[in-house]
Amino acid sequence: MKKGALELRPLKLEDERSFMEAIAEFQQESPPWEFALGFDHFSSFSDYVRGVEGWPRGENLPSGYVPSGFYVGIVDGEVVGRVSIRFRLNEFLSRIGGHIGYGVRRSRRRRGYATEMLRQALPICAGNGIKQALVTCDVDNPGSIKVIERCGGIFESLTCEPDLKIQKRRYWLKTR
Repeated sequence: MKKGALELRPLKLEDERSFMEAIAEFQQESPPWEFALGFDHFSSFSDYVRGVEGWPRGENLPSGYVPSGFYVGIVDGEVVGRVSIRFRLNEFLSRIGGHIGYGVRRSRRRRGYATEMLRQALPICAGNGIKQALVTCDVDNPGSIKVIERCGGIFESLTCEPDLKIQKRRYWLKTR
């Protein structure tokens, strides 16, 4: 891999330091954002890595989760962000969460990493039988709106969920 190029791949044990730094960085967000999905259900980083390895097969899933893949964006050996790909949608995901969720560390934003992670996620979706991926973002997140639209997202609708503090924009992306 050339220097500065982003690689989207499953989490590995050697990512621990950088991954923990990313968790800490996302905890500083207002409000804090859950970078490490389900991390608090595991006793150690190595248990977490083993746990997320089983998620695509529906193993070790936290309550309410669906079979999914958890991937990290790596640039020059550092975790810059993560992508979660839900291989099927439950009621909540079909309304609000979508197939793909992603986040980039604040210190690594505005470098094209989110766009590249989403682009690299689409073939993973296709390989898991998803022809069109639902991706959502907050209505007040212009950065994420640009990322989704750059990747070919077609706007469908705004959510109409009275319980949401911030409504979501819903997009569909072809995976092939």
